[in-house]
Amino acid sequence: MVTIAVDHGQVEVAAAWARVRQNLRVSAGQRLFDRWLKPIELVADDDSAVIRLTLPSAFMTDWVRNHYAERLTHAFRAELPQVREVLVETASPLQSRIVPAAPLGDSDDVDFPPYAPSIAPRPAGERPTFDPRYRFETFVTAASNRVAFNAARALAEPGTPRFSPLFLHSATGLGKTHLMHAIGHAFLAADPSASAVYLPAERFMFEFVAAMRARDTHSFKARLRGVDLLMIDDLQFVAGKDATQEECLHTINAFMDAGKRVVIACDRSPALLDGIDPRLVSRLGGGLVADIKAPEEDLRHAILAAKLADSADGLVPADVRELLAGRIRGSVRELEGALNRLLAYAQLTGDVIDMPFAHATLGEMLAGPARRVTIDDIQRAVSVHFEVKQLDLISARRAQAIARPRQVAMYLAKKLTTRSLPEIGRKFGNRDHSTVIHAVRRIEELRGVDREIDGAVRSLLRSLEA
Repeated sequence: MVTIAVDHGQVEVAAAWARVRQNLRVSAGQRLFDRWLKPIELVADDDSAVIRLTLPSAFMTDWVRNHYAERLTHAFRAELPQVREVLVETASPLQSRIVPAAPLGDSDDVDFPPYAPSIAPRPAGERPTFDPRYRFETFVTAASNRVAFNAARALAEPGTPRFSPLFLHSATGLGKTHLMHAIGHAFLAADPSASAVYLPAERFMFEFVAAMRARDTHSFKARLRGVDLLMIDDLQFVAGKDATQEECLHTINAFMDAGKRVVIACDRSPALLDGIDPRLVSRLGGGLVADIKAPEEDLRHAILAAKLADSADGLVPADVRELLAGRIRGSVRELEGALNRLLAYAQLTGDVIDMPFAHATLGEMLAGPARRVTIDDIQRAVSVHFEVKQLDLISARRAQAIARPRQVAMYLAKKLTTRSLPEIGRKFGNRDHSTVIHAVRRIEELRGVDREIDGAVRSLLRSLEA
């Protein structure tokens, strides 16, 4: 295998891949990661909006596509907003553009919000670890996030909680995880004898499944329910996982009955959760639901000022700050990513940060966030293009005149949204996720041999991404 020298864009992709791998390692658990995810390799691509990942066998490729394709796309877009597509392929024997993977050290060696603590027992006196960067003092507030901030701070106060559960929801990169870690810091500082657990929903699921296989769910429940504060992040990832949802509901009920605190974070409100048990949705909606909106321009300016206050204030002139705050509107993470890229490239090249340098370095990031495409948008566009009724796309009809547009719509839903395969299937008449996989693969095949289908897909992509 031959490694290659990469340009700045490829360096950025490689760095993002290192963070994504570390996240996968922690959230999936070491055994699953070593078996299925560690063999994934990043392939250099001239288009930084397309991420190409390869595995050594078709069997492993199919497994990762079925179980992790959506999560990989979601993770890369969180790191690099310009990412349009993540491709998972079987490696070619002649593959020569593999980007060397960064070594996987311990979690503490990686600049990534830690997914600690696990629910495993801790030695006496040992404290849970929360990211030291994520405290209430470092969270910049404005109208778009003030309700969520005040609710988080109130939940962390000592004494009987005024409300619980607290349900935080927003798009990726707006501060949910920051607030959860801040709650952990403040709660433990106020009561040194208390205990707290922060878990991604995936980690909750994997540890629960492991406990079931080991026939030791009693210990799982006892360890988890013995803490005073439970925080579960990214709840949307348990959609369609009935057993995990059942256990999650029982766990939250146990915390509520005991007067303890629960914080849940998700990418959408309880009312918009697909594939989640209605009882769990009702329980989550019965607490305080607080959303975080995209940052307004004043908040974006304040965030930049806070980030530059300690060390790099003089390196970024006012007109460049104005450019960043005015043009990068999507999320706090995107804004911080743009600032970090400017500072890193300036350090690497020795150039002064000015407007021409900012435009040359940030490129597509300054175009602003792409319009968020929904499955309903896709179904409407496909029905108009192929002159079929939108209801036909979700019906049981299997005639070719309906089935092919339906497959195109499923393909576009997979390509343009972060919805999981089961979620896409449910949007098309409660079809199984395997039907979605077949549709995606069929359209991929047809695009290579059928000009009419390829032209239709290209036309729909242009209209939906406009």
